[in-house]
Amino acid sequence: MHNRLGLMNGLRAKTARLALLGLGAVALATGLALPRTGLRAAPADGPADGSADSPAGPSSETAAAKFDPETTMSDPGQARLDYIENCGGCHGVNGDTVPAHLPELEGRVGWFMCTPEARAYLLRLPNVAHSRIKDNGELADLMNYVVFVLGKGTAPAGTLPFTADEVARERLQALTNTNLTAERLRLAKQLIDRCHAPASIRLLYPGSRAVLPNTASVQ
Repeated sequence: MHNRLGLMNGLRAKTARLALLGLGAVALATGLALPRTGLRAAPADGPADGSADSPAGPSSETAAAKFDPETTMSDPGQARLDYIENCGGCHGVNGDTVPAHLPELEGRVGWFMCTPEARAYLLRLPNVAHSRIKDNGELADLMNYVVFVLGKGTAPAGTLPFTADEVARERLQALTNTNLTAERLRLAKQLIDRCHAPASIRLLYPGSRAVLPNTASVQ
């Protein structure tokens, strides 16, 4: 009798295990997730803890985490190729020109989006304004790649990308090689005073002893 009861209990346990395995297989095949104690999926448009954002809105850190720089470009791949072909020879493929005596873009250039004047300056640089890329939308993509990809989070939260119309307007007011140094230093001081940019923004690159010389390149 005891052997019979043991056999029946063993069959019940085996059946239960098979049922769970079958449910798991169905879940995997259909993309469904089995519930797990203590875990709850957050709404797609809400924070993970289920609470609402504070009245002041999400922090700048949160906003930066949600920002996808590639959404600012109509063709990110072409923007990168355009940068490499037109700018990478001097500024480096990744914007890290050191030890060359050229402005380093990597992790710095986004600061120039902090004020309207500095933003316009980027588009008025001779090698940008007179770029052989005549399509304003394509040039806007290239500059957005420079600012948001190479700049690596240095653009202020909420910064809007360059547009074709903006490029068309600003490239008509191209700067000349003779006034680049003074203009860049004036804007660098503006960024330090108004936007709390690092003092090294006045230099070619962090650690450099000299301020930027005359150059027609980006930044």
